[in-house]
Amino acid sequence: MKEIEIAVPLGKPSADAEARLKAMEMYPSSTCVVTRRSIDARGKAVWRYRVEVYGPDETYEPYRLPELLDVHGAPSVAVVGAGPAGMFAALKLLSLGLKPIVLERGKDVHARKADMARLSREGALDPDSNYCFGEGGAGAFSDGKLYTRSSKRGDNREVLYRLVEFGASPDILVDAHPHIGTDKLPAVVENIRHAVVEHGGEYHFGARVCDLAQEGDEVRVVTADGRVFRAGAIILATGHSARDVYEMLDAKGLELQAKGFALGVRVEHPQAMINEARYKGGFVPGMPAAEYSFVEQVDGRGVFSFCMCPGGVLVPSSTEEETVVLNGMSNSARNSRWADAGVVVQIEPDDAPEKYAGDGAFALLNFQRDVERSMYAAVREAAPGAHPFAAPAQRMTDFCKGRVSRDLPETSYHPGVVSVPLHEVLPSFVASRLQKAFPLVDKKIRGYYSSRALLLGTESRTSSPVRVVRDPDTLQCPGAPRIFPCGEGAGYSGGIVSSAIDGIRCALAAAALLHPRNPQPPVEG
Repeated sequence: MKEIEIAVPLGKPSADAEARLKAMEMYPSSTCVVTRRSIDARGKAVWRYRVEVYGPDETYEPYRLPELLDVHGAPSVAVVGAGPAGMFAALKLLSLGLKPIVLERGKDVHARKADMARLSREGALDPDSNYCFGEGGAGAFSDGKLYTRSSKRGDNREVLYRLVEFGASPDILVDAHPHIGTDKLPAVVENIRHAVVEHGGEYHFGARVCDLAQEGDEVRVVTADGRVFRAGAIILATGHSARDVYEMLDAKGLELQAKGFALGVRVEHPQAMINEARYKGGFVPGMPAAEYSFVEQVDGRGVFSFCMCPGGVLVPSSTEEETVVLNGMSNSARNSRWADAGVVVQIEPDDAPEKYAGDGAFALLNFQRDVERSMYAAVREAAPGAHPFAAPAQRMTDFCKGRVSRDLPETSYHPGVVSVPLHEVLPSFVASRLQKAFPLVDKKIRGYYSSRALLLGTESRTSSPVRVVRDPDTLQCPGAPRIFPCGEGAGYSGGIVSSAIDGIRCALAAAALLHPRNPQPPVEG
């Protein structure tokens, strides 16, 4: 097998076909398989294709997904949370002959939409059904980026091929920066649920877990509305915002640790500005909306872009009253007039202010919550009658120069914005690093540092600020066997693909416990 790279002019509607034809011209009578597609905008923008070429005497073996088995009557595993980690844990359990019982605190993916609409329109927050909680998790309404390509902890092909099986575009198998889109993800999520149920698994919504206990060879799980479930093991895939779960686990004596996360602002530009910068003035309609990413080192901490949404919109992601949290999302076409991204500063446990010194594992979580509350308080002070989830905002240049913005540019954020001196409201060590970073980014992305760029507070749910400790060999909680902390909420992943991979690993670990003849899961990487 040979691996070759082929460039095709950007904007050609048959670019994929042309790449294959060029490969065939170079190697006649061969099988040519595109394995990667990306945009190279370093000079004149082109598509770059990586193609595997198999000669006449070589056989191309396509990837085959593990079969989903019928598990009616099989031993059960409770899966708490129906985000990426929980969904893929459930699918893997099916392929291992175990019955997943999925318990989701929120509503199904379609019912969530009505609650999110009320949140944006009226400021009515359902604490169990919002942009973070509900079927599909936070990733279902954030663009559906699948950028993780690392295979360090598992085979990401199982994740990508499953998504295609359930309705995602096959493009995600080859795109360098694959995404599904907020408009397409709900159907994919729903198809996964239907498959789990049809094969004998269970889904229960409105099932916020408030208690769990080991009883012999079972784990008993109790929900807030009094339902009781028993299973041979439990996979905790609750997501990065389930603060009540950390409190429950702490009360049960499970070991928790403060874990680093990142905090900053959401930055919104006109998409046309980003297109101009990234395509170096060569953008024409029909080209994909331009993306960007960056990392800067400022005063010993990383400042980086996070969850960039080209052609996207900003949404309220609070899970508690009197807080302001933002996220971004975009549809598959990425065709809005705005580009947005989180720009955040890495926060380590040692960075927590002195007031949190006695909070132990909850030091950074309490710090995170207080910053979110300070955003709300700043808006109330500046505009008491504003939408309950209106965001404090400031022009980028004003932020860096330490002055209040007299007016604000148009924004995609539906609850609205209020001019607030974010350089004073953000923790000083976060604000100062951001002020130094933005002009540096402008050297790489011309025009990025601009008065037309809007900063909105706050981007704080980048990852969990708490880790639920697990044994690196068995993936179970030390001293609490049969409990498998999993995914972003437990502090072991970040993003859809890595969370899904961790869900698969925890399902393998649960199977190794319940079916000892099964292969042992890989140890922590």
